[in-house]
Amino acid sequence: MTCQSYVLKGGNRVEYTIKTLLTREEVERRIKELAKEIEKDYQGKDLLVVGLLKGSVVFMTDLIKEIDLPLEIDFMSASSYSGTESTGIINISKDLDIDVKDREVLIVEDIIDTGLTLSHVRKMLEERGTKSLKICTLLDKPSRRTVEIKGDYTGFEIPDEFVVGYGLDYDQQHRNLPYIGIVVKK
Repeated sequence: MTCQSYVLKGGNRVEYTIKTLLTREEVERRIKELAKEIEKDYQGKDLLVVGLLKGSVVFMTDLIKEIDLPLEIDFMSASSYSGTESTGIINISKDLDIDVKDREVLIVEDIIDTGLTLSHVRKMLEERGTKSLKICTLLDKPSRRTVEIKGDYTGFEIPDEFVVGYGLDYDQQHRNLPYIGIVVKK
């Protein structure tokens, strides 16, 4: 753990450390296991993998490389966060390019926290006529849930801590960390 000091949006300087929660090896091993589960369930099906930007990119990239099936990918940008807190207001800034009607859709998410964003996206895609819709999340934080939603494929259940790395950010910082770490403010 090293002390970090960053100027965040709004010009505030925040000092904190990042404590490892899940190592790179643990994350990579679990991603391979999830890919095999998905492979088994989608054998012979027309799979469309939908990544929720920006957080899912690192996880989704590693996940689809391990899935030995034909598949298509698309991305959607939906968020309810500002800094470390959920605003409760869902903003869709990029919609899908591929039609999901009659498709087997797998949403890939970095973390299920309150569940608000994912619940909104799931409902929206189901209303567009998906054949099936499942959710794959790297991290699940059930203690923060405010709506009824869960992943069909879950990497890790984690405690109620603010985490970064492997695509997750703190005000757009730390997405490139190869592990999952807890932000510990000074």
